[in-house]
Amino acid sequence: MLRPKVPTNPTPTGLVDLPAVEPTAIVRYTPPPTPVAQSSTRPAVELTPGTALTLVGGGAAVVLVVGAVLVSMFLAVAISGASVAVCAVVLRSLLASGRTYR
Repeated sequence: MLRPKVPTNPTPTGLVDLPAVEPTAIVRYTPPPTPVAQSSTRPAVELTPGTALTLVGGGAAVVLVVGAVLVSMFLAVAISGASVAVCAVVLRSLLASGRTYR
């Protein structure tokens, strides 16, 4: 019921010869004209030692800021996990001591 039906190809009846095509027109190739380079209206970016130093300093500042943010987030998660663990130990202790003194 759910089997795919594979189409069957008919067997070839013989060799098929394509008719020979003779060229009726002679086509000559002419290359397109070469494009002329247009001058850019944008000024070129000049990288002087001062701008290179500024870029390096800015990149270092970004790395330090991102690193500080990531470390502070990690510490916040670690402190939250430790406080939850301490709360769980205290609650377990209170529940266990309540059962023994009844």
